Amino acid sequence: MILYELHQCLNNKQRFNFPFANNINQMPENGIYICFEKGEKYQTFDRIVRVGTHTGDNQLRSRLNQHFLDENKDRSIFRKNVGRCFLHNDPYLPIWNLDNTTREARIANEGIRNIPFEQEIEERISKYITQNITFCLIPIDNKEDRLFWESKIASTLAQGEIIPSANWLGNQSPKEEIRTSGLWQVQGLNKPPLTNDELARLFAIIGCPPPNNVAPNNNTNTLLPS
Repeated sequence: MILYELHQCLNNKQRFNFPFANNINQMPENGIYICFEKGEKYQTFDRIVRVGTHTGDNQLRSRLNQHFLDENKDRSIFRKNVGRCFLHNDPYLPIWNLDNTTREARIANEGIRNIPFEQEIEERISKYITQNITFCLIPIDNKEDRLFWESKIASTLAQGEIIPSANWLGNQSPKEEIRTSGLWQVQGLNKPPLTNDELARLFAIIGCPPPNNVAPNNNTNTLLPS
């Protein structure tokens, strides 16, 4: 029931797709993003395939740009995981998995990296994400609250009975967590899922009608458990 109502609520939110520059003023500066993917369904709804947020203040739009626009897999684990699927049978995968964020790492790995090949993969990733991923947003200003609800939603999805389509690209992932959860993420999937009371509080934050199995709760000020 919680999975159904969560999908129903979030499917009714305003949806953004690439290019989203024209709608930038409708996007909050802080919050959680909920991703859907073309061809993926949960019952009659578009299936949620990723839940994410940001840690720095006013960085939601920047984080979305890192996923959709910035061709640098070391700044976006979402992009890195999509690339892993493209390379699932490729001997270059261990090199793709390297983290080249720091200058020291880039210098240490420059002799084994094929930069033109990586740029080709980055372009494939950008094409895949911009053509297949849409998202809605949940405005939440406080960092701790964002992380709390991100964890709750992701764990609820990962621990539910969700089956990706046979053609879902994530089925090619070398990460078992992605293949089994149907989500483009690995971390934070085994934490406590949403309770019925938490679902009601979340719906109040989002602006959805109260879920059917919980009495309405008008207190939306306190987001974290007491």
